[in-house]
Amino acid sequence: MTTAPTAELATAATRSDGLVIDLHHVAKTYRGRIRALCGIDMQVRRGEVFGLLGPNGAGKSTLVKILMTVIRPTECRGTMLGEPIGHKPTLAKVGYLPEHHRFPPYLTGAQVVDFYGALAGTPRADRRRRTGELLELVGMKDWARKKVGSYSKGMRQRVGIAQALVNSPDVVLLDEPTDGVDPVGRRDIREIVQRLRSEGRTVFVNSHLLSELEMVCDRVAILVQGRVVQQGTIDELTADKRRYEIELAAEPEVAATYFQRALPEAIRHGEHAVLPPPAGDADATAAPPTHSPMARRVGYHGQLATGEWLEIDHATLRIGSTEPATIQPIIDALRERGAVIRSIRQHRPSLEDLFMQAVTDPNTGATLKPGADRARKGRTP
Repeated sequence: MTTAPTAELATAATRSDGLVIDLHHVAKTYRGRIRALCGIDMQVRRGEVFGLLGPNGAGKSTLVKILMTVIRPTECRGTMLGEPIGHKPTLAKVGYLPEHHRFPPYLTGAQVVDFYGALAGTPRADRRRRTGELLELVGMKDWARKKVGSYSKGMRQRVGIAQALVNSPDVVLLDEPTDGVDPVGRRDIREIVQRLRSEGRTVFVNSHLLSELEMVCDRVAILVQGRVVQQGTIDELTADKRRYEIELAAEPEVAATYFQRALPEAIRHGEHAVLPPPAGDADATAAPPTHSPMARRVGYHGQLATGEWLEIDHATLRIGSTEPATIQPIIDALRERGAVIRSIRQHRPSLEDLFMQAVTDPNTGATLKPGADRARKGRTP
């Protein structure tokens, strides 16, 4: 495993750029030339909630286990908390909830939390105090002296979060924290994550529940077949996809003609030109004819003279802008021509939209196959 030259340099870098996790070219190839990770570059900032998402077999849990030294990487350059990845003493400052964890069924919930606190080197007095506090935090105080073997899956998950926090960590790695948890439990876990962020801790969450991540994460990374395909805030990742949508209460052919007459004449040609109103049309408010050139084709892509892209899809006009001032003249023009507007809405793609785009082959439109990449001879991992 390749690491940074010295811990001193790594610590200085963390102080200067505020990165708690800074990874470069993390790779893992299993036997059979199965490449679980193919050169991961990822940065997690101090005090943020960072979400890692991807389909089954994308390499999410492998990456988390490399950070926790459970798995040895093929190659890894980077730091966590200012120390090279693999620096054992640093792990005492990290809380970890593994996926598919198994606690000894003969231990009580309180004993589980106390046991893992001892493994992390937490002093006994602190462990005993924090065990009660944390079990109350995760809603398991009344079950503290019941054996784990009698718990449901969701209850074991709650205790798992408590044990991940017993050492007062600076970084918390949660691998599928809401797996098997009911809606009430998921809400409680979201509140815990938000509380950790408010305390200045960094939370790294790996989850399949995209709606959960979208509600709590400051930034996300999308992992597909061992590669990071997108990384940033949701606003950053959707900057070129946010838009206004204006839907008319009309048949597509009629709506297309309304759009044709209402849109400014100064429109640059796109895939299909958006034409100006028909010449010689003295009465712009008259019922639009259905023989309009636009009426024969209701799917148009073009660009306003001010630079925003536009798209006409049946009775809906989409404009690539989030500025209200951009669409006001178009709304006014539509109403002047007698168009009835059914709805005006601002649209931002969801995290699910980003995810589906990431796992779709742009050439074929097919969903990419799950699992890791299988290396071929002559290719480097």
